[in-house]
Amino acid sequence: MATFLYKLGRLAFRRRHFVALIWVALLTLAGVGAASAPTPGNTSFSIPGTEAQKAFDLLEQRFPGMSADGATARVVFKAPSGEKMTDAGNKAAVEKTVRELGGGPEVASVADPYTGHAVSKNGTVAYASVKYKVSGMELEDTTRDDLKEAAQHARDAGLTVEIGGDALNATPETGSSEIIGIAIAAVVLVITFGSLLAAGLPLLTAIIGVGIGVASITALASALDLGSTTSTLATMIGLAVGIDYALFIVSRYRAELAEGREREEAAGRAVGTAGSAVVFAGLTVVIALVGLSVVNIPMLTKMGVAAAGTVAIAVLIALTMIPALLGYAGRKIKPTGEKSRLLGGGRTPRRPGRPNMGTRWARFVVRRPVAVLLLGILGLGAAALPAASLELGLPDDGSQPVSTTQRRAYDLLSEGFGPGFNGPLMVVVDAKDSARPKEAFDKVGAEIKGLKDVVTVTPAAPNKVGDTATITVVPHSKPSSVTTEDLVHAIRDKGAEITRDTGAKVLVTGSTAMNIDVSQKLNDALLPYLALVVGLAFLLLIVVFRSVLVPLKAALGFLLSVLAALGAVVAVFQWGWLSGLMGVEQTGPVMSMMPIFMVGVVFGLAMDYEVFLVTRMREAYVHGETPGQAVVTGFKHGARVVTAAAVIMIAVFSGFIGSSESMVKMIGFGLAIAVFFDAFVVRMAIVPAVLALLGKRAWWLPKWLDRALPNVDVEGEGLRAHADPEEEKELVRA
Repeated sequence: MATFLYKLGRLAFRRRHFVALIWVALLTLAGVGAASAPTPGNTSFSIPGTEAQKAFDLLEQRFPGMSADGATARVVFKAPSGEKMTDAGNKAAVEKTVRELGGGPEVASVADPYTGHAVSKNGTVAYASVKYKVSGMELEDTTRDDLKEAAQHARDAGLTVEIGGDALNATPETGSSEIIGIAIAAVVLVITFGSLLAAGLPLLTAIIGVGIGVASITALASALDLGSTTSTLATMIGLAVGIDYALFIVSRYRAELAEGREREEAAGRAVGTAGSAVVFAGLTVVIALVGLSVVNIPMLTKMGVAAAGTVAIAVLIALTMIPALLGYAGRKIKPTGEKSRLLGGGRTPRRPGRPNMGTRWARFVVRRPVAVLLLGILGLGAAALPAASLELGLPDDGSQPVSTTQRRAYDLLSEGFGPGFNGPLMVVVDAKDSARPKEAFDKVGAEIKGLKDVVTVTPAAPNKVGDTATITVVPHSKPSSVTTEDLVHAIRDKGAEITRDTGAKVLVTGSTAMNIDVSQKLNDALLPYLALVVGLAFLLLIVVFRSVLVPLKAALGFLLSVLAALGAVVAVFQWGWLSGLMGVEQTGPVMSMMPIFMVGVVFGLAMDYEVFLVTRMREAYVHGETPGQAVVTGFKHGARVVTAAAVIMIAVFSGFIGSSESMVKMIGFGLAIAVFFDAFVVRMAIVPAVLALLGKRAWWLPKWLDRALPNVDVEGEGLRAHADPEEEKELVRA
């Protein structure tokens, strides 16, 4: 591996014009493809195997033209103070709005509030339900504009009007904080390298990599049915790993220059050594992201594969474009320890020969490994405690910022009809195999009325054939509450009894039931996914480190950091700690995808630091140093780079906390805090403490396994054969 990458690095350095041309061509090709691609419209959302999805599929068969998965909008009206919605003027304004809402080509039906009993008991709030023929992601912009325009006409008549439902779902905005995150990354790179040019290379290559990845996603969005969140995730992860991988290569290149090597040779060795770490770190990220497919949620699978593709591009750019750009930079890239004149280069250091911070910290840990280990574990354990209270769910309009019309509509409906009205359940009764379908429909309605937390049960609405009916159930509690989840399970339990008595099947669906099923599906997939990802990465790390205990320690440390990060997410988004600082306007259950998503993404990213830091230690150990010395050497060369990489990744992820989308906000915070825990507590404290305690045992590998494993030579031992003998003599004399 090291030898191949060494040759690749030298080739890219020499043939830099050709390499740069290839990447510019790829960026141009992806950009043209994105610009000429059709606007993505048919972005479906399905959860195979869940009861809610089966009910949707059944409705499509038995109620043709019903558009069970079509978008919905609730136009909520509130009368001015002292008036009621039944007053003549207000009623006329609403009826006019209803006529306007029914005029679009994508509208399936509009329910008049006055004929559909959609006026609150106190008469102050009413709503009109609009059903569309296509899903919210397929709606044309003109349809959304017509919806907004009709609502504005009612506002002009003096009514308060807000719009809820999924018809107005828009692409989330990340705000200026994302730019701030990139700016912080630039400052960290400048401080790390002491050179504006050296700092600019990782930023430039990361932006190019993300540009190619996101443009490719945009170009393929229509063909592959990709949603807007897919490109957001790819941007988030692509920027973070792209900067980090380039940072590893450039820092190693400067270290090789400091040892006196020629620039082409230094580029080759940087790619051969640090590049090997980048390849395996990238592989762990790709494994983690592609592994999301085991959950069997198509949207999640596509997000993972698209992000994995962006990571693969970042790896290829680090291995080829970085050495090519180093060739263009020439002598403007200084060896380690030297700064450009603009940033103070040429000055005499105040304390020459003093060990750097990484060396001093490593020596401290090696001297007191037990204290550092206990402190690190106790600290992460304390941060993980809130995770014991973890409640999972999917966001609804109630989690939107109060500035949005969706949230205001949600609040108006809760005020007028109760919180459960925002998440009605649709019960589908399949009486095709029942001898008396009408009796089965009535029995289902009667049984549901007797359950707790039920406010309203509508009469059964059968199809034309009379073998299937729908019943709408309005819970007393809000959609994301545990009580509503218990009601869904209670209806399903009753359904099993009804099936035994009548032969009719009872299925519960609707957005609330779908969210509950998704949460359960994600919970059930967590342990298999964890076993798959950690297991494959464990085998990969055994090959990299040629050790059993080092990969085991890496996996256990990762679990600690993920649990601590989940605890922090619960504290902020569920309990409300520091919620104002994070812009969290509404606390509630943690997004169902969060645990499995953090397991996948954080594991891959955490292994970046593990591979880069510990391969330096392995390299020193293989070259004859004692285990304790190897730990210090690894920190001497790697601590500064890993610290910079972690700060950059935290800054990039933190930039997404400013998103208007609660899911993106939570992912940004969760990944940022997880990287903080993993980099600064696990990798910088627990890892050296454990290695210091294990000593030579850390690098133990059974002889039979040693013979069976391929020698990937991550530490670059094979590169000595490519070194110029005279150059090696000079380096030894130096």
